[in-house]
Amino acid sequence: MLLRHTPKEIGERGALTINPAKTCQPIGAMYAALGIHGCLPHSHGSQGCCAYHRSTLTRHYKEPISAATSSFTEGSSVFGGQANLLQAIETIFTVYDPEVIAVHTTCLSETIGDDLPQIIDKADKAGKIPPGRRVIYANTPSYVGSHVTGFSNMVKGMAATARKSGQKNGKVNVIPGWVEPADMEEIKRLAALLGVEIILFPDTSGVLNGPLDGQFQMYPPGGVTMDELKSTGDSTGTLALGEWCSAEAARLLDTSCKVPCRVLEMPYGLKATDRFVDALRTIAGVSVGDEINHERGQLVDMISDMHQYFYHKQVAMAGDPDQLIALCEFLVSIDMWPRHVVTGTPGRAFEERIRQITAGLPYQVNVKAGAGADLFLFHQWIKNDPVDLLLGNTYLKYIARDEDIPLLRFGFPILDRVGHQYFPSVGYKGGLRLLEKILGALLDRKDRDDPEQSFELVM
Repeated sequence: MLLRHTPKEIGERGALTINPAKTCQPIGAMYAALGIHGCLPHSHGSQGCCAYHRSTLTRHYKEPISAATSSFTEGSSVFGGQANLLQAIETIFTVYDPEVIAVHTTCLSETIGDDLPQIIDKADKAGKIPPGRRVIYANTPSYVGSHVTGFSNMVKGMAATARKSGQKNGKVNVIPGWVEPADMEEIKRLAALLGVEIILFPDTSGVLNGPLDGQFQMYPPGGVTMDELKSTGDSTGTLALGEWCSAEAARLLDTSCKVPCRVLEMPYGLKATDRFVDALRTIAGVSVGDEINHERGQLVDMISDMHQYFYHKQVAMAGDPDQLIALCEFLVSIDMWPRHVVTGTPGRAFEERIRQITAGLPYQVNVKAGAGADLFLFHQWIKNDPVDLLLGNTYLKYIARDEDIPLLRFGFPILDRVGHQYFPSVGYKGGLRLLEKILGALLDRKDRDDPEQSFELVM
């Protein structure tokens, strides 16, 4: 039966969330921390929390995720976790020898009220942090926000390590937001084609999409280094891709080190990628070369060639706010119609931006963010107003099966498919891949449903 018990009639729910369209803050913090070279994430809480966060990331990226935990017991819950964290810092540096430990809190340590800056300072003064090594931190209580909030908090913790020397390094900081390792590789490739030196942080490329070469590496070669993070205070400017994931860190660099920042939407599709390339070009004072123009032309060509198959197809979307905003704009630009949009991450600005993007549609889009924006409500909307395509993570497969709607897997987590780690969705090349996947889902359904007289060899 799966979800077929979901009623079509929508009732008021004051305090009940069913199948939330999000997960908890520490998962986002852990993912961001993995984008630092030689970093071991540390969960300041119980073993069970850490195991859940590691397993979810492992299932999504198909890579073993290493992380430490303070291993709270009943005593820690009563008297606080300071002793556990002090011992953990000493043990981790002694046994696992990371360049940096990235500590994030959990519900339990936040409820107790553990003071991370004070504990880390005490560890440093006690000589538990070796010379040249760092401990950074982020407060990530799971009972507020979402995994997106946790990612943002940890990236802000990275930005807090920046220092201003007074000598500009000529580089541009790029904060990519929660995207796949392949997307981070694509952002670096586009910058290289423009001839712009960037500091990308975090950077999980080479960490969570590396090769199988028969050699175990506790700390893969990828990731932004602590020296690079420190030098972000001397950069020419900062581009933050996504208001929810990246903006706070960029604004911190602006206020603390006077590095001017600009917040853009994630570069999914034609318009958003154009804005990103143009912003990078403007900050660095360079021109756009033929190779990037060629890639852009290929994306325009595919949109033109396949437009008739996208035209007025309705889409229901669930996921993270920064991703959904950029994807929504991309879909509208190719004449696809978003119909239902939910994100479990809170933020009224999300609903306003989606309504702005979809203002030209012949109906008002159902859009909701925060605690009440769960997949139960999402499913009810679909029952009342069916769509042609679902776009979201693996949890949407139950709705897709029950309502017999094609599903394009996108976002986090994707637990039952591979490829998202290796093939980008950002940039012009990523736009081509997105269009190809959308087209494949729509035409596969057309082939399945068409009567014999309409079943064609060539579309």
